[in-house]
Amino acid sequence: MIKANVIIGHYQWKKKIKNPNNYFKNKLRKILKIPFFRKKNQEFSILLTNNKKMKSLNYKFREKNKPTDVLSFPLKNKNYIGDIAISFEIINKRSKKTNFFLELDKMWIHGYFHLIGYDHKKINDYKKMLKKENTVLKYFHKLN
Repeated sequence: MIKANVIIGHYQWKKKIKNPNNYFKNKLRKILKIPFFRKKNQEFSILLTNNKKMKSLNYKFREKNKPTDVLSFPLKNKNYIGDIAISFEIINKRSKKTNFFLELDKMWIHGYFHLIGYDHKKINDYKKMLKKENTVLKYFHKLN
């Protein structure tokens, strides 16, 4: 079982997602249909926050003084794999061209793959990670 602890760090998230805990619970239930995830026993936290907090976290942990869309903080723990933070303003702005929930799912899935050890420092690693992310997104959204 994969479990997400959702923390609402900015009020605007509640305007878009009525019950964030149920939203992620339903997504994680769907993800278990993918063979890669079936036997996972993991827990992580998702902080739904704003640009101000993301800028602060990005500076504190990466020494980059600007907001970013998603940050991941992997932990080497048996079942608790780490934390993800996502910026409302960036997701909302991107969603003007697509869909809010598609953009949100892209970000938390991207963050999740960082928690389980994927990165995109090399082009081959980027391609592997992107392929896995797109596999998951297809379970949630009708993508070409």
